[in-house]
Amino acid sequence: MTKLDSRVTIHMAASLDGFIARKDGRVDWLETSDEFAGGDTMDPEFVKTFLSTIDCYVMGARTYETALGFEAKGFGWAYGDKPTFVLTTRDLPRTRNTIEFYTGDLAQLVNERLRPRFRSIWFAGGGSVSGECLRLGLADEVRYSILPILIGDGIAFFEKLDRDIPLHLTEVKAYKSGMVALCYQVQARHGERPSAA
Repeated sequence: MTKLDSRVTIHMAASLDGFIARKDGRVDWLETSDEFAGGDTMDPEFVKTFLSTIDCYVMGARTYETALGFEAKGFGWAYGDKPTFVLTTRDLPRTRNTIEFYTGDLAQLVNERLRPRFRSIWFAGGGSVSGECLRLGLADEVRYSILPILIGDGIAFFEKLDRDIPLHLTEVKAYKSGMVALCYQVQARHGERPSAA
């Protein structure tokens, strides 16, 4: 079964209207110019410490390609030296030895391979991968960073959910950039045990 002290987190930055990218995959709107005087500052040392608590990342092919694009533009590889599992059926470039491509059953990957090895498992995108994670009941929490912009159309944060997913708000934080970070615990469905905190 699953390792009770492991936690699967879905994290995404999205526009206020719930899109994680434009239809063509561009995320040029991520850099906004808003300023909220009452917000917190994103302390680099806090971010570094927080990122060190993440043990591995899971993402889809489009998110991986976006990350490679950022790296090619000189922004660096956002996932450090952490194991990164890319869900894909396509032949993609493997730019570092921490990358593993996976084609197969997502529940099997999470429950049989990742939960026994890693305590903090982060799904970093995209919409179809995050939706599948929720549909299969694999996620313990959702972290949603809302940026102060409306883009009107694009790739939805969660694609094609087949039912309501009850959540419990556990954290709200507003930043000087105008971004609002929300953290929700995924509530157990009827008959399921709640996730370990």
